[in-house]
Amino acid sequence: MDELFLNIYDTQLGAIRQIAYEGDQNSQRQGVIIPLPKDVWDWLQGIKDPVIVASEHKNPIIRALASLTKSKGRSTLSVPLCIEDKKIGVLILRAKSSGVYREDHAVMIRLASEPFAIALSNALAHQELLHYRDVLLDDNRFLQRELSPGVTDDIIGDRSGLKNVMEMVRQVAPLNNTVLLLGETGVGKEVIANAIHYGSKRSNGPFIKVNCGAIPESLIDSELFGHEKGAFTGALIEKRGRFERADGGTLFLDEIGELPLQAQVRLLRVLQSRELERVGGTKPIPIDIRIIAATHRNLEQMIIEKNFREDLWFRINVFPIFLPPLRQRRDDIPALTKYLVQTKSKELGLSAIPSIAPGALARLMKYDWPGNVRELQNIVERELIRFRGGTLNFESLASDTIPKETRLSPAQEQEIQPVKLDEAIALHIGKIIEHTNGRINGPGGAAELLGINPSTLRSRMKKLGVSR
Repeated sequence: MDELFLNIYDTQLGAIRQIAYEGDQNSQRQGVIIPLPKDVWDWLQGIKDPVIVASEHKNPIIRALASLTKSKGRSTLSVPLCIEDKKIGVLILRAKSSGVYREDHAVMIRLASEPFAIALSNALAHQELLHYRDVLLDDNRFLQRELSPGVTDDIIGDRSGLKNVMEMVRQVAPLNNTVLLLGETGVGKEVIANAIHYGSKRSNGPFIKVNCGAIPESLIDSELFGHEKGAFTGALIEKRGRFERADGGTLFLDEIGELPLQAQVRLLRVLQSRELERVGGTKPIPIDIRIIAATHRNLEQMIIEKNFREDLWFRINVFPIFLPPLRQRRDDIPALTKYLVQTKSKELGLSAIPSIAPGALARLMKYDWPGNVRELQNIVERELIRFRGGTLNFESLASDTIPKETRLSPAQEQEIQPVKLDEAIALHIGKIIEHTNGRINGPGGAAELLGINPSTLRSRMKKLGVSR
């Protein structure tokens, strides 16, 4: 015997996978895969005794196996390895000249098949345990990074500025369909995505968040879909992507408009087939996930500019929810401010929660908040950092730093600042509704003034988050 191979049967690939080798180290390496034709595969599953594999054998399947394993001009003895009548692998002995092995050798080697099978089974079980340990450790590290501070039962504004939004959330949360969240940066799309996930049947499953604009284009495929060991330079171990991590739960794709076109193609394929392939892999992996996508960009305009795929747009635009900016729901600002003061005080380790000075909330409500809730959160945190006793006055507001002579009136600001189409429509509808004192139907109603059907107006108000 010049060479010894220990192989396993890979049922998913229909192939023999080499896991150990002893002999000429220059001619063989661990991990070689030999795909087998179906007739050869089926024949191997049926044999129980050692077989002498020779290219001149009268059995055509054995001749085919000799060709596949490059046994021409050599002597090969194949020994099936079984545990409780289940084939797990094969032991192969090889001599570099022909006619070496005889039938009595085949009888003798059967004595070694059982201890080899036990050793192989133990090694595979140990390997599987190590794999699952690594997966659990990896999941633990990942979830520790991703875990949000907590999900509140109530969302501020659910009975006022976000009333229509929360009604749509309650409608869609128990279902499994894809949801698209639209709105400016900082309006709280992630909070709404949390509410949808934790209000669904998947609430006990993982909630995985991905900021599509924060991942380098060269790494986006690996981050989303994972990669196999050796798929590229530096891929020292296999890695599960965000889609696999979200299996059984929800995947939140924030800023989906930032996805490169190539990643959009793979995402569309996943949404259509509900299975993926890792980078460098060939095996499809089924997944059971719900997609919540979010963007502040105009995807329809991006489609016209060939920066976003139209077929992907149709896939994700199943149930769009528009989140109005903070300046369109100023009544929520006092409650939001008080909540942020409480939470940020605890985070900063303040011994007592400061009170808000009279008039400070009015000042906050007059500001236009171009950064929305995120900007309000930053303003509150900045005020708490500077707090040295007394009350919170919010004198650090950006608008207060602008000299009075350079400030513009709200009408002037509206004239020179670009406004998104949905926002302009929402503002106009809101003014008409205010003018008609909330009346939609009938003569002089908002629908008549706008020249549209009342049901169309209600539908548009619901989509844009305009309160009656």
